[in-house]
Amino acid sequence: MLLVPPPFDPELDVALAAAGPTVPSGPTLADIAALRALQESAAVGCDPTDGGAFTATDLTVPGPEGAPGVPLLVVRPTAPSRNGPRPVIYHAHGGGMVLGTNRAGLEVVLEWARELDAVVVSVEYRLAPEHPYPAGVEDVYAGLLWTAGHAGELGGDPERIVIAGASAGGGLTAALALLARDRQGPRALGQVLMYPMLDDRNDSPSAHQMAGVGAWDRTANETAWTAVLGEARGGPDVPAYAAPARATDLSGLPPAFLDVGSAETFRDEVVDYASRIWQAGGIAELHVWPGGFHGFDAFAPHTTLSRTARAARLAWLRRILAR
Repeated sequence: MLLVPPPFDPELDVALAAAGPTVPSGPTLADIAALRALQESAAVGCDPTDGGAFTATDLTVPGPEGAPGVPLLVVRPTAPSRNGPRPVIYHAHGGGMVLGTNRAGLEVVLEWARELDAVVVSVEYRLAPEHPYPAGVEDVYAGLLWTAGHAGELGGDPERIVIAGASAGGGLTAALALLARDRQGPRALGQVLMYPMLDDRNDSPSAHQMAGVGAWDRTANETAWTAVLGEARGGPDVPAYAAPARATDLSGLPPAFLDVGSAETFRDEVVDYASRIWQAGGIAELHVWPGGFHGFDAFAPHTTLSRTARAARLAWLRRILAR
């Protein structure tokens, strides 16, 4: 059966066309070094203090046993707390687990921090292919352990930690929730999975539909998962902590917010993951944004669909933190 890609939202289509080849749909391993250099250049202009609204501190905290320390960026509002200890947003960045730093994607999380009077802790994990699974998720877990144990020192409430991430960071956030459940580690109040990267098998209808189209297609996905898992990618023995779509038990997890575009590779795996949370008796809110491509709201935040998606995430966070 011919799988025709769904159309992009008209505003997003214009923005994507204007960017042209600057948004590659399918980077390969050979492209990683150049893409990292571009990201490092872009990060130079990143101001985590948002013009003085926050203080930003770089820390290195204990990593997994036998591994290097884990870099954390801690961002706290400079104004006095509105109501006692602040909620904490623990953030894992995107980039296919092969790109990115703890400053990537921070602008979205700082929006939440401004609105919710929250502390942000953004973790920088080791990247593949130099550091394959389980390096990344173990770094993210080590950072959460430190954050939960030191939340009070940061002006945060250890009982109100929300874990969050986009794309690869969303997949790592889902894996973190599974790992914390199974190790009886810190339990998050909720998990925000923004177009998360969940399934190494890369074989869903949406993955085939979007091959060569939009941003982060099936080739890019295969590149990243192969970097993380090597020859095990797509095989029978991939653990759920590497690819959360492999999990057979999604019970006992924190309430989840999941969103994804209708016109992107990850659509079907995200919809399936939300469905299986419900089937396990869990709580999940799912949004499939019509005509959204991967990372659309970060790429074109001015568009109507992007503003709607961001408002929905913020509304969910308000409800979770009010419990």
